[in-house]
Amino acid sequence: MAYLKKIKMKKHGPLPGFGLSLGFTVFYISLLVLLPLSMIFINSFAAPWSKIWQTITEPRVVASYRLSIGASLVAAAINAVFGVLISWVLVRYRFPGRKIIDGLVDLPFALPTAIAGIALTTLYTEQGWIGQFLSFKVAFTPLGITLALTFIGLPFVVRTVQPVLQNVNKELEEASESLGATRVQTFIKVIFPELIPAILTGFALAFARALGEYGSVVFIAGNMPMKTEITPLLIMTKLEQYDYAGATAIAAVMLIFSFILLLILNLLQWWTNRKFA
Repeated sequence: MAYLKKIKMKKHGPLPGFGLSLGFTVFYISLLVLLPLSMIFINSFAAPWSKIWQTITEPRVVASYRLSIGASLVAAAINAVFGVLISWVLVRYRFPGRKIIDGLVDLPFALPTAIAGIALTTLYTEQGWIGQFLSFKVAFTPLGITLALTFIGLPFVVRTVQPVLQNVNKELEEASESLGATRVQTFIKVIFPELIPAILTGFALAFARALGEYGSVVFIAGNMPMKTEITPLLIMTKLEQYDYAGATAIAAVMLIFSFILLLILNLLQWWTNRKFA
């Protein structure tokens, strides 16, 4: 009887039937994700197509696309490199203050983004604690925007790579070393392939978070049109002017680009999983 019960639980699972579970999942995602996103496109098409095209191709708006997308990609790439390094140190080494550093990684999650922006601006202005010693400007430049986006995106990479690194089979590393491989060769040939899907996931999360960031960037950016004006700020400006169709049109462009890039990253992650399986 116990064996038959085990087979029955294995066949049907502890949750309700597939149809009911799938229906609830689709309903929940539609209510929280698909319905709000669909309203962006509905509001966008409320205006004539000529006006929408004029809004999304305006030079000021195109410059904001270039800045927001470029800075987000650079920040996510920086986090992909240093996030792996921080994860490696936290997982593979034991030292005084390790738990404190591990907790500080999550600080950008808990810290209000406006406070982070004010703090970074105070540090990196020409009279700031760090900015006064630099020979180049950081605040009110694209470099400052990238710095802010790097700050808020770091935890995504660390928390994605860290558990994967903890579960890497150390016996494979020992076997690699016993066969004469150096530490660098062991990392490249044995460990790094295991981390690639997690790194891509962390990169995608950090990029998506940076692309829509507003609070931590608006203070350090300077908001100069055609130079340091980000797309979320333009959307807020349109909303303050009661131009809801223009705001949603710009938001729709960013949404489409984000979806395409995340789809590419997911396909790349699927390909790497198959290749290194």
